[in-house]
Amino acid sequence: MFSFLKSDPTKKLRKQHAALLEQAMHAQRGGDIRTYSKLSTEAEDIYKKIQEIEAAEKL
Repeated sequence: MFSFLKSDPTKKLRKQHAALLEQAMHAQRGGDIRTYSKLSTEAEDIYKKIQEIEAAEKL
């Protein structure tokens, strides 16, 4: 009934995901491939969590 009042549980995760991807891009452009790889992996893990939450909401 009041679903419009609920906050989006993935909003914070999406912000973190975007920030990590941006940091990874800057690391890659700077030639720091190890940091790029680490940040990309962290961003991928967060994206998987987002997908899990969205799948659970659909049920």
